[in-house]
Amino acid sequence: MDTESTYSGYSHYSGHSKKAQRQGSRDRHKSPRSKDGSRSEKSVTIQAPTAEPLLGNDSSRAEEAQDDNWGETTTAITGTSEHSMSQEDISRISKDLEDSVGVECKRYFLLTLAAVLGLLVFLTPVAFILLPQILRRTELEPCGTACEGLFISVAFKLLILLIGTWALFFRQPKADLPRVFVFRTLILVLLFLLVFSYWLFYGVRILESKDINYQGIVQFAVSLVDALLFVHYLAIVVLELRQLQPMFTVKVVRSTDGESRYYSLGHLSIQRAALVVLENYHRDFSVYNPLLLTASKARAEKHMAGLKVYNVDGPDNSAAGQSRAMIAAAAHRRDSSHNELYYEEADHERRVRKRRARLVVAVEEAFTHIKRLQTEEQPKAPGDVMDPREAAQAIFPSMARVLQKYLRTTRQQHYHTMESILQHLAFCIANNMTPKAFLERYLSPGPTLQYNKDRWVSKHWTLISEEAVTKGLRDGIVFVLKCLDFSLVVNVKKIPFIKLSEEFVDPKCHKFALRLQSETSV
Repeated sequence: MDTESTYSGYSHYSGHSKKAQRQGSRDRHKSPRSKDGSRSEKSVTIQAPTAEPLLGNDSSRAEEAQDDNWGETTTAITGTSEHSMSQEDISRISKDLEDSVGVECKRYFLLTLAAVLGLLVFLTPVAFILLPQILRRTELEPCGTACEGLFISVAFKLLILLIGTWALFFRQPKADLPRVFVFRTLILVLLFLLVFSYWLFYGVRILESKDINYQGIVQFAVSLVDALLFVHYLAIVVLELRQLQPMFTVKVVRSTDGESRYYSLGHLSIQRAALVVLENYHRDFSVYNPLLLTASKARAEKHMAGLKVYNVDGPDNSAAGQSRAMIAAAAHRRDSSHNELYYEEADHERRVRKRRARLVVAVEEAFTHIKRLQTEEQPKAPGDVMDPREAAQAIFPSMARVLQKYLRTTRQQHYHTMESILQHLAFCIANNMTPKAFLERYLSPGPTLQYNKDRWVSKHWTLISEEAVTKGLRDGIVFVLKCLDFSLVVNVKKIPFIKLSEEFVDPKCHKFALRLQSETSV
């Protein structure tokens, strides 16, 4: 526990040969590859978000070499990283900063406009009641008991409206959508027209005509509050209740590995449906693992490496002809390559099961060395008592090497740092969890939210749609949600109309007779 080791987190699978994988040496030499070569394989360019790490920032260095032998000597952790930027990257980042400033200004302008309109709505009924008292108090008719009772009605209705408005509109925004929310904008426009109409009527028929019927003025303010309550009810129906009934089924497919999920949605616009899909994606889909794609790509390159193309038609032959020749030659080798793939997958599954069994045994043995002490069982020597963090550090070395080998075999090593494993181990010890509960995170890949959000949760997505994103969903619409490394293809299907009929069965018809034959044993 005194030796220092350098763990450079979030590495990628380096593609050792089978012989190098079976060796137990601690110094693993990895073939150097240039960063430019790995980046040239990316053909998609997406604008990166400002000052936030993307999921794809790590996969662009999918083939860089590193040393991640934290399972052999585990005490100190030091992180190293290298970044290289071109002039084009700097110019793109500056452009993204300008765009983000424009988006922020637009969002705060809309929030300010909505806040001013809301303040005007709540102050208008109060102004209707107070202005006649301020301008011509002596000319007004006295306010009787019924008029004074209307003051209580206005006060409580405004309080109810204030609470309802806070619950419906004052929420922390979950995302920045590319377009405005159409129905919310219509509600704001309706509110503005309503308040403007009441002010216009109030100025012409009450202030200019100098109406002295104060009870009628108060009733006019009450009618405004009632109208505002009905507008709030309309907002609840349009913004919240309308989308609750499922009308469409969407199929979400991840473009890289084909993992798919189905969701039921109501009447939503395309951009709001995309937001619902992304919220469910981070919870339901397993975390994106670029190393699995790297392994299949390396296998394909190995199959194509032994092919040679000779140009027999002279220098005028195009590169397309050579590509067709390569594809034809690869097709001839298809019969033998599937056997190789079969045995590779079988050998990989065997190694995974073997290292999983070793990991389970090592963790169970490590947990047997820990005993939770009760208050009356405190030892005399205070140095023998450890907190959950110290207990985790004490038993972690006995399982570290086995856990590291398992994570490398299953290509999950870039998701888990030594510090995150220690924190999870201390959490399990503090809550008296079993070894099986501790291993649940590592035996199978979990959803994206289970891992470090700042590194693996993509914050910036691009919505690609042939239809306007403010339009509602309809049958057959396809849109794409794109981040730096992969895309989510969403296909919308309308839930079919179901015709359900009824058939009555008389309970008296459930009578049976026993049919005996000479061959039966009854």
